[in-house]
Amino acid sequence: MINKIENIIRRFDEISERLYQPEVVNDQNLYRELVIERKELEPIVERGREYQEAMAQYAEDQEILSGSDTELKELVREEIAEVQQRVEEIEEELKILLLPKDPNDNKNAIVEIRAGTGGDEAALFAGDLYRMYLKYAEAKTWKMEELSSNTIGIGGFKEVVFSLSGEQVYGILKFESGVHRVQRVPVTETSGRIHTSAATVAVLPEAEEVDLDIDANDLRIDTYRASGAGGQHVNKVESAIRITHIPTGLVVTCQDEKSQHKNKAKALKILRSRLLAQYQAEKDAKIAAQRKSMVSTGDRSAKIRTYNFPQGRVTDHRINLTLYKLEQIMEGDLDELIEAVTVAHNMDLLKASAEEQ
Repeated sequence: MINKIENIIRRFDEISERLYQPEVVNDQNLYRELVIERKELEPIVERGREYQEAMAQYAEDQEILSGSDTELKELVREEIAEVQQRVEEIEEELKILLLPKDPNDNKNAIVEIRAGTGGDEAALFAGDLYRMYLKYAEAKTWKMEELSSNTIGIGGFKEVVFSLSGEQVYGILKFESGVHRVQRVPVTETSGRIHTSAATVAVLPEAEEVDLDIDANDLRIDTYRASGAGGQHVNKVESAIRITHIPTGLVVTCQDEKSQHKNKAKALKILRSRLLAQYQAEKDAKIAAQRKSMVSTGDRSAKIRTYNFPQGRVTDHRINLTLYKLEQIMEGDLDELIEAVTVAHNMDLLKASAEEQ
């Protein structure tokens, strides 16, 4: 670990120097790459330097204990246990920081929310989840763009797809994929009975053209007339787009924009990300076959969370965590939930890494 940390600190210092060199400053792509790499290394370097200091202190204390100065020995005996504990704590943090990074963590994300079982109530809950994520994104100062939606008359969504752009978006949200279940009295219920409904969330890393090259011959593109709200535009102009990826059978439709060109661009953006997610899922499945992960890796059929309104609680079933702060969570206060699942995932990776060694 010490050698690895020293190499990372050396690389960090090298990048810090290069960022001021004219050839780097004048090359925006290289400059951006180095800034991102430096930012990724920064937390390891901070903890690494603390670790080096603590180890140096521990070695100095050990040397004093092996010496002949009785007074100094007495002072060090009181200190060394505390220093040793500090070394062990930093070591555990560094083990997590040094875990292999998901290459998609720095990407923007495309989030798809679909109403599941429960009819109109499921669609209303899908709308609630949509607003919850938008409030969370706003607190993180992420940029949101709605890509596609299919609404119901009373304010819910059969389906809504949107992109989020910002720092570490996919890395933060990736464990939100799965089935979200709600237990409450629906506004459409007259007898006051509690219903259970569900919505599915899929968080996909936003794929760029460099990530995935789609052969145009593999695509079938159909145009049709938009339906739903839209005034005179609806049913008069074939601006809606349906793209079928023939090899996989994946279908994406988009009709939100009046421009056929814009709808096509949005549909391709969604398709590219779905394909990347599918290829990634196949790769993850092979790894999962070798070891079972505690945290869901994005299986959209897995029930991950229950929102119980009468009791004001939210339960994450993957890590058996229950929080009695439903109102705050629905207002976008997701950090505690997300951090707990991420920590569980990291601990699972550490355990697997230790077993493999």
